[in-house]
Amino acid sequence: MNSISKTILAAGLIGTATFAVANTAVNQSALTPSLTTVKQALTFKDDTKVQLRGHVVKATGDEKYQFRDSTGTITVDIDDELWQGKPIAPNTTVTLIGEVDIDYKPTKRVEIDVDAVQF
Repeated sequence: MNSISKTILAAGLIGTATFAVANTAVNQSALTPSLTTVKQALTFKDDTKVQLRGHVVKATGDEKYQFRDSTGTITVDIDDELWQGKPIAPNTTVTLIGEVDIDYKPTKRVEIDVDAVQF
């Protein structure tokens, strides 16, 4: 093979390998998850990515809030800076993107650790 053919072949193989790596399951998990209900989230494993749509109905202290949708209520942990200075009311619909956080001590407790708030 001449050097031009070898260069084209190498570039094609590198491009194919790069595309395959970019589309692995690991990278797919970084995408926004599909909409989840509170009822579903309560059954998921620790660190499962979720997206919830509903209402933050009350603050319970230390960046913890009660979140409600039509299927139930769950505690969510929302860092203050994620609010972006926007006030909300219990009737304001928000979308929360985060992951399930399960703690087993002293008893099982399921929360959502929120990464993003969409208004």
